[in-house]
Order: sequence, then C-alpha cells, then structure tokens
Amino acid sequence: MKAVLCKEYGPPESLAIEDIPSPKPGAGQIVVSVKAASLNFPDTLIIQNKYQIKPPLPFTPGCELAGVVKEVGEGVHHLKAGDRVLGVVPYGAFAQECIAPVERMVPIPEGMDFKTAASFLMTYGTSHHALRNRARTTPGESLLVLGAAGGVGLAAVEIGKQLGLKVIACASSDEKLELCRGHGADATINYSSEDMRARIKEITDGKGVDVIYDAVGGTYTEAALRSSAWRGRLLVVGFAAGDIPKIALNLALLMERDIIGVHWGAWVPRAHEEFAASVEELGKWYRDGHIRPHISMQYPYTQVADAMHAMLERKVTGKLVITVDE
Repeated sequence: MKAVLCKEYGPPESLAIEDIPSPKPGAGQIVVSVKAASLNFPDTLIIQNKYQIKPPLPFTPGCELAGVVKEVGEGVHHLKAGDRVLGVVPYGAFAQECIAPVERMVPIPEGMDFKTAASFLMTYGTSHHALRNRARTTPGESLLVLGAAGGVGLAAVEIGKQLGLKVIACASSDEKLELCRGHGADATINYSSEDMRARIKEITDGKGVDVIYDAVGGTYTEAALRSSAWRGRLLVVGFAAGDIPKIALNLALLMERDIIGVHWGAWVPRAHEEFAASVEELGKWYRDGHIRPHISMQYPYTQVADAMHAMLERKVTGKLVITVDE
C-alpha cells in the first residue's frame, strides 16, 4: 500500500510517498481501508518534532480518518469487515490503510459521506468535551470563541448554540466572521480591526463573558481572560498562534476565574462511558441537522505538503480533507 512518510523531521515538503507493507491488526485493533482523512493543526507540528506525541521515525502522519473495516484483530466483536467507520489514531491516517485501536473507532452515522465523517469526530468531540464536561456550561451563559472560523472553533460555535449559550465568535477577517454567523454565532468580533475588550464589554453589557474557548493562544488569551465575568472559565484548547501564553495568576484570583485544560485525546481512553455518550449526542445533532462540518479545502494524499502549507498559512476555514481512495 502507499503511505505518506515522515522519514526525518522537517517542513511539509520533506514528506515522502512510498509503498510500505499493509498493517496487520493485533488484539483490540482493526485495519481500516482509508477513504478520507482530515488535516488537523497538530499534524503540521508532529512532522517538525514540535508536538507532545513523538512517533519513532519513519511514521505516517494523520490522526483523523474515515473508511471501511478491512480486517479485525482478536477480541473485536462489535465491528466487522465491511463496516463503515470513523475515528482517530495517534498517527497513520494519511495512507491507504491504517491500523486503529477499536475503542477510538465508531460507526459512521447514517447518511454521512466519508469526507464529512473524516471531518467530524476530533473537532466536534473536542468542543463537546470542552463545553459539556470541562466548562459545564448552563443555558443562558455567554461563550467567547477565539479562532472561531477554524475546525474546532466552528464546532464550538454550533455546539454552544445547541447548549443554549450566547455565542460570540472572534476571527481575523470579515469573511471568516460571516461564516461564523452562518453557523449560528450571535455576535462577532474582528480582532484584527476591532478592540476585542471594548467589544466584549459592549456585547455583554459590561458583565464580561462566562466561558472562553481558546484554541489560539498568543496575545489574545490574556485579553480575553481580562474580559471574563466573575467566575469566568478559560478553556485552554490549543495554541494555533504558535505562542504559549504565560498568565499572571492574579487574574484567576481577583475574579475567582478558572483556567481549565482540555485534552480530548487523553480523555477518550480514560472515560469510555462519557465518550460514548458524547458520540451519541453528536450523532443525534448531526442527524437532526443541527451541526454540519464545513469543508473548505480538499487535497489528494499525494499533495499533503500543499495541504499543510495551506493550514500553516491560515487559509483554511473549518476543515481540510485529504482524499485517499476515491
């Protein structure tokens, strides 16, 4: 089979495409014939040795996929060859076949195509876990989403609306904010041209925001935290801006604010029942038409380097799909 290979750490153009042996499943594993995969920001970091997961070289990047079960390993009973599945893996998705732990793979909801399926679980799973389990939001609260036009950001906008929150979307252009409004945002802030803190004060009538969903980091984190309400919660989701902010802890003390880490990938294997409930609720929302992944770009796996550059250059809104076997 053919696979994208990272043989040495470096920029996207250092990746190679080669023939490698097909994988064989061990106990509790399945082999998936990959139809589509999605590119996520950590994929651009892992090939540069800038991510917490550090696979031994050579390895195939890609952590989110959809396809058809080719073979199951010992102890796998609820999935069989021929089943349509979606899920996440630590790495290995940008290949014609991928080995996956069965607990991280679920059946594709009825009516969902492979490209949509490959764009679903990580973004919506992360945002659902953040808002439902970590922030424990209640209807009527306000939610500020930084980087709202990105994959997890748009998912947070949609999920926030399903949870009854007043959603304020922040992004770097009017075009991106128009997309956010189309996905349900109640108010928007262009933090490239507007004073974010002044706009938050205006939108919330001086109260500040209850929950901040931050997958961006950089300079916006502290400004957003300073604009949060009494007992506001900052959800630390990621650092797409590249800089990990350093927060003065007096900001937490003065307003009894909470700073809450969100690591969906580490939570999934630790909370099987909660994960199953999350997937069930997300599947229902999809079937009912309340959530819809936005796919703005599509590349074949042979052009994965171009896809990564598009993401690194902030050209992607929503999700970018890598097609593998069409």
